[in-house]
Formats: sequence, structure tokens, C-alpha cells
Amino acid sequence: MAWHLRPGRSADALICGRICYEAFHAISTRHGFPPDFDNPEAATGLISMLLGQPEFYSVVAEAESGGRIVGSNFLDERSSVVGVGPVTVAPEAQDSGVGRALMRDVMERAGRIGAPGIRLVQAAYHARSLSLYAKLGFQVRDLLACVNGPGPGGELPGYRIRPALPSDVAACDAVCRYVHGHDRSGEVIEAVARGSAAVVEHQGRVTGYATSLGLFGHAVGETNEDIQALLLSAERFDGPGVLLPTSNAELFSWCLSHGFRVVALSTLMTVGFYQSPKGASVPSVFF
Repeated sequence: MAWHLRPGRSADALICGRICYEAFHAISTRHGFPPDFDNPEAATGLISMLLGQPEFYSVVAEAESGGRIVGSNFLDERSSVVGVGPVTVAPEAQDSGVGRALMRDVMERAGRIGAPGIRLVQAAYHARSLSLYAKLGFQVRDLLACVNGPGPGGELPGYRIRPALPSDVAACDAVCRYVHGHDRSGEVIEAVARGSAAVVEHQGRVTGYATSLGLFGHAVGETNEDIQALLLSAERFDGPGVLLPTSNAELFSWCLSHGFRVVALSTLMTVGFYQSPKGASVPSVFF
């Protein structure tokens, strides 16, 4: 198959969304795991949002014959460290080099804008994508367990959860820099404006936050207790669940003892700058 790359456009949302749903649904159900998207409309909604946001770089693979779209990829540029995905390739175009080309394109984009590091979250059961990303220079940093279950309910004594305000952004950035060595200010600002962000207050100051609790939001805390307090406050989790680094054995064990169950596994992979978390974190599917 002959194909070329071009920038994504808003008009591509329907086709790219369908490919995204079909690609993830096929690979997840083949291995007996819940799909990331419940239906094609959910995938299309995400792709439409990404194509409409200037903070996301997009690239589309288009077949030379007939001009049909056969794949797409995105780069989250809301923070200094950038996140890849979702990268999806239509079934008829797989194993033709489209996925590698889409990945190389966003990596070159990261280099052009001077990003110190690149992140991606990869489905652990998808051996081919793991091999591809490793060949492109990505290093596995952690095994992530997607966990879900009934909201445990209750509160953690001494930890207060409240909606995040614009005045909290600087404090949230400081927590993220402590934990990861960089902030994710663009995502925090966006989540505060959307009304999905929450902060943890302990001993009179902000010690953690979440942009949302689910596959597309991230959370950081100075301690495991900050993340525990956020999880206890959640009425539900968006999507299949939240991503927990299994290297944080204490937090992982706490979640399992409070009724959570593992529904899928992913790997966190990086290129460039990376700091092992000093506190506690819940990555998003973007990173």
C-alpha cells in the first residue's frame, strides 16, 4: 500500500474516530480485555476534540489510491514534556510501515519544538507495538495496572478534597514538579476551566491534585495518602478505570484491599528526560 502523511483536519474526525475504535476494540477483545472505548461515538468524540485543540499536534496517513485515511497519531503539547497518542492504523494498512511512520513523525515534531522528554502509555498485551516503540528508542519505565471497582467511599482523616480553583494552579504545578521534575500546567488550567479538577489539602496547603479520575486524567500527590484521599472521594471513574504504577507497591496494595480490581495492564514508556516519581502518581492514557 502506498500512502503519505499530512496534518490532521477537523473534517477527519469521523473516519479517524472509526479507525481508532476499531483498532483498539479489535486488539483488546482479541486478548480478552475491555476496550478503551464503549462505542465508535466515544472514540470519535475524543478524536474530534484532539483535532480541534491547537495544543495537540496531529498527523494522518492517507492512501495514495483513493485518498482514504488509514491511520492517525497525536502529540499532546500542553506541557513541556509531551505525550504520544492515540496512534491507530486501519486493519488493512497494518504491517505496512504506517505505524512506524506516524510515530517517527510525532517524535520529529517533539524534537522541533524542543521537548525535553516524550511519554506514551502502551497496552501491555500488544507485543508488536511494544517492540516497535522499543526499536524507536522508548524505554519501559513502569507497569501500569488499570484498576476499577465500586467507589470505596469515605474520607481520609486530615485530608480535604475540594474543587480546584484558578488560584490553585501554581500550587498544583509545584506538586507536579516535586513528583515528576516538570509540571503539567496546561492540563491543569484546562481541567480547572472545565470543572473536573480537584485538589487535596493537608495541614493547610495543597499537597495533591487530579485533573480528573479516569483514563484521560492524571493525578499527583506528595504522598500515597494524597492519592488515597482522591480515590476515596470519587463517585465514579471515567472510562475503564485509573492507571496505577505497580512499582508503588504500597498504593497498589491499598487499592486492592479497598475493593479495586485489575482490568488491564499497560506500560509507561519514555524517551529523553525522566525522573522516577518522588511521591505518588496516577498517569493518564496520554502519560
